[in-house]
Amino acid sequence: MPRHPLWNAILVTAVIVIFFVGLTVAALSWLNKGTFGGLKEKVGVVEVKGLIADSRPILKQLDRFAQDRRIKAIVLRVNSPGGAVGPSQEILREVEKIRPKKKVVASLGTLAASGGYYVACGADLIMANPGTATGSIGVIMQFTNVEQLTKKLGLNFFALKAGRYKDVGSPFRPMTKEEAAYMQHLLDNIYQQFVRDVARNRKLSPEKVKALAEGKIYTGEEAKQLGLVDEFGNLPDAIEKAGRLGGIKGKVEAVYPEKEGFSLLRFLLGQETEETLSNLALPYPEPAFLPPWFR
Repeated sequence: MPRHPLWNAILVTAVIVIFFVGLTVAALSWLNKGTFGGLKEKVGVVEVKGLIADSRPILKQLDRFAQDRRIKAIVLRVNSPGGAVGPSQEILREVEKIRPKKKVVASLGTLAASGGYYVACGADLIMANPGTATGSIGVIMQFTNVEQLTKKLGLNFFALKAGRYKDVGSPFRPMTKEEAAYMQHLLDNIYQQFVRDVARNRKLSPEKVKALAEGKIYTGEEAKQLGLVDEFGNLPDAIEKAGRLGGIKGKVEAVYPEKEGFSLLRFLLGQETEETLSNLALPYPEPAFLPPWFR
């Protein structure tokens, strides 16, 4: 039985659409990998701004520049007071993985302290301004006790738990000496990781880093004298330096990651919905425990 002409038209249209979508995806993939040989070599700039709470956007940008053959070096531009331990360590780890393939230069802006310095210390070279505020090597956890306030309001809170330390840090009761010792041990362990990572990446002795790791803020000038910073320079200086280290001849140009808006293709592939739901997803309830921060 012959097909209806309308079905033939729909089939042909679908084949044409699929062909052009596939061609577009392949072209974008080749472009991202630098397959087109005539494109100019550049320096990729990845910005770490504000509190470091989610590493995923930065990791994605670093990976794109690491895979793109047109990008000969990367500048990690840091303007951050610090952030959560986990995301900071994830960014540092990614910088360390890129470094054997491409040069990474950290450019410290107004403030690159604690977690901000932590992610920068993995670079091949750290540049700062003499007045940059940096350092602040340390770890902090803060707790609030509102027990007296709730009593005045006539409120009473209690917790059911399985595990001795499950409600440690609860704002509705005092912390016991045993709990305080447990939390201090946790902080000390993370602090030792901070000191160890800075010492390893900066090629300094753990003893020297520990002497500097009192949570103190240093100016860029002081940090250079102490071995925490290599050179003075602003962002254009860092881009120029990274380009030369990456082997670029002539004028060095920088490229920034494109801001991702809504993508119909990503939506059709299910990626847009997945990321949106991921961002909206609520964490498991842990009201008493606040994660340690590099700040």
